[in-house]
Amino acid sequence: MKKIQMVDLQGQYQKIKAQVDASIHEVLDSAAFINGPEVHAFQKELEEYLGVKHVIPCANGTDALQIAMMGLGLKPGDEVITADFTFAATVEVIALLGLTPVLVDVDPVTFNIDVNAIEKAITPKTKAIVPVHLFGLSADMEPILELAKKHNLFVIEDNAQAIGAPYKFSDGKVMKTGAMGDIGTTSFFPSKNLGCYGDGGAIFTNDDDLAYTLRGIVNHGMYERYHHDVVGVNSRLDSLQAVVLRAKLPNLDDYNQARRTSARLYSEKLADLDNVITPTGAKDNTTDDYGICDNHVFHQYTLRIKGIDRDALVKYLNSKDIPCGVYYPIPLHLQKAYADSRYNESDFEVTNTLVKEVISLPMHTELDEEQITYITDHIKEFIKQNG
Repeated sequence: MKKIQMVDLQGQYQKIKAQVDASIHEVLDSAAFINGPEVHAFQKELEEYLGVKHVIPCANGTDALQIAMMGLGLKPGDEVITADFTFAATVEVIALLGLTPVLVDVDPVTFNIDVNAIEKAITPKTKAIVPVHLFGLSADMEPILELAKKHNLFVIEDNAQAIGAPYKFSDGKVMKTGAMGDIGTTSFFPSKNLGCYGDGGAIFTNDDDLAYTLRGIVNHGMYERYHHDVVGVNSRLDSLQAVVLRAKLPNLDDYNQARRTSARLYSEKLADLDNVITPTGAKDNTTDDYGICDNHVFHQYTLRIKGIDRDALVKYLNSKDIPCGVYYPIPLHLQKAYADSRYNESDFEVTNTLVKEVISLPMHTELDEEQITYITDHIKEFIKQNG
């Protein structure tokens, strides 16, 4: 059996090695390292894939969120609602810009932001909602967009974990995550479903004026060299990363399908365990017998462990050379940097439970059945001994 890795980037690279290597050498020969033709070509290809008018590449996913909020003109003191159960980057940029983060609870089935909790948190100071498409599953965007329209709020999609995931509206229309709000953002960190070989990110929008503003912000506020029309930052995707992304983008749907196949196999093998809740997709009839559906691209395959010591399971799996992760062990509202006296623990019942129960298993495009069987057999063995 191959060594089990949380993410197998080496195996994935071998399948596109010739194209990536040749393209990197072309960039080296051209010396067009910043804003070169490869970056512009990737931008156009991603626009076509996502079905958006404008893609603005940038240096990383955290920058993408910050630049999105700068482009919308949010001001210090404005409130921005987002999920308590997510990575800190989402709330980090809100605080960094002097905005007021407002954290709310999540849905226990999808792990995504609770729409009812959003509505309760809206005040006259609220200016934006940041739904996070966590672990590869779209947040429930239709009611979120309706809420935003009702209260005249911006919607900024944090799509760092779900690029390529579709979302189906009640009228049958299907759109990709990142393309539904006022702005979408993503990360191309190497472990993402579409990852480069360093840092990278992008911002998406269908608003022409907003796109123009964002393009200036990423480049020191310049539209013409040495003319700084807006306050900007230095955040650009380099050409070497763009060639990697260009090689991977045509394979993204296949990558995501491979993840679904592995997720289905995991869920099938764990289906008879009462102590394990396997992940599922949309809360409708589109899932198969194991909760797998096309609207989930499984950036992570995350279980809930009930009635058993989750941390002991992590140690046991590690002792068997099975890597795993806990995403996330501490709610944002309990992080020292984001603690706020306004928060009541009763408002975070789901998040406070999830942080004690979740465990993410290896998930990537190169997983095979032998590895998944080895992993699930050891989970079963641990539960048999400790259940």
